Amino acid sequence: MDSYSLQAFQNEIICSICMNFFIDPVTIDCGHNFCRSCLCLCCEEGRAPMCCPECRKISVKLDFNTNVTLKKLAFLARQTRPQNINNSHNICVLHEETKELFCEVDKQLLCGPCSESPEHMAHSHSPIGWAAEECREKLIKEMDYLWKINQETQNNLNQETRKFRSLVDYVSLRKVIINIQYQKIHLFLYEEEQLHLQALDREAKELFQQLQDSQVRMTQHLERMKDMYRELWETCHMPDVELLQAILCRADLVQMQKTQPVNPELTSWRITGVLDMLNNFRVDNALNTEMTPCSISLSEDVRRVIFEDDHHSAPMDPQGVESFAVWGTQAFTSGRHYWEVDMTHSSNWILGVCRDSRTADTNIVIDTDETFLLISSKRSNHYSLSTNSPPLIQHVQRPLGRVGVFLDYDNGSVSFFDVSKGSLIYDFPPSSFSSPLRPLFCFGCT
Repeated sequence: MDSYSLQAFQNEIICSICMNFFIDPVTIDCGHNFCRSCLCLCCEEGRAPMCCPECRKISVKLDFNTNVTLKKLAFLARQTRPQNINNSHNICVLHEETKELFCEVDKQLLCGPCSESPEHMAHSHSPIGWAAEECREKLIKEMDYLWKINQETQNNLNQETRKFRSLVDYVSLRKVIINIQYQKIHLFLYEEEQLHLQALDREAKELFQQLQDSQVRMTQHLERMKDMYRELWETCHMPDVELLQAILCRADLVQMQKTQPVNPELTSWRITGVLDMLNNFRVDNALNTEMTPCSISLSEDVRRVIFEDDHHSAPMDPQGVESFAVWGTQAFTSGRHYWEVDMTHSSNWILGVCRDSRTADTNIVIDTDETFLLISSKRSNHYSLSTNSPPLIQHVQRPLGRVGVFLDYDNGSVSFFDVSKGSLIYDFPPSSFSSPLRPLFCFGCT
């Protein structure tokens, strides 16, 4: 092969980012080839969505398979290139011959006569190029592991940031509904109301600090992994002998511990006398005893807020979980009404009121049109509460026993209470009801 053809061939197996022979090459959507690690570092530098470094075409796919043919060609090219290392380090002092072998047992560079000496005769020996390539494969696996942990940590950091913003708004809203609730009871509770709000502020401050600390830990964790990844990347591009010598001085990769996200949850404080007041409007046998099989689904806007990134795998999905509905014995068009439902043995459930016209539906779609619901869901052994109108995550402890529902039709109010604690779960913003409302309780078989 003449020099021009050789140069043309080498140009085809050189990454245009690092200008070295390919290491774990991948082919992206536009057809150009790059080292996987070089693409990862480009993405890490803020190029999103990912664009081809050569033609700038946007790549929709982010997970690429290794181009096996290019990888083999790059390997062969590395085997034929001269070893550019200081000769004084590459010449055996004893035999004055070039060290061309690597002892797998002692992790040393050897010349031919040294490999046949009694000290090394029984050991496995490999040419330097082959040994270096095996080390590169190990480094690539370590980089893949680091990159996966990096991506998971970045996702967790994004979730913590969303939780922090959500909690700020939620605490402000919760102050409003607590004030409204206290206005409904006697004035002598004013002192207790102030204590309640102060406790909420203290607890919220602690949760904010936990979230901020978690963000700092995750950010520092990301920086450490980036530094380790870049170090491995630089080692991969060393000449063979230097790479092997660097490996000798390098400690094995320590398994990175994944950081755990914080689950912000406020304490549900008792409101003195609220259950006594509500029991004045208690409705006996508010729900039928007959269960109706049904399909429960959530509208897209409700799913997006309540279940965030995981909203496609929501509980009681009509395609995944069998569900049952229990309707109220009567629809309400005026007055104040209070009833309780026992949730002791239920994980995924929906409770509240909706338009009476929906009682004939076997496919129930949960939206925000005159539907006021409290939703309990269990995902990955984590319970969460949410409401639908507007869609909102409830950062309070999940009730473990009976849940009370208070409907004030004339004033357009629907509230939920944790009966065992005598505390408020949520009070919907005042609304104007225009159609009969009927109690509803849905639960999924788990």
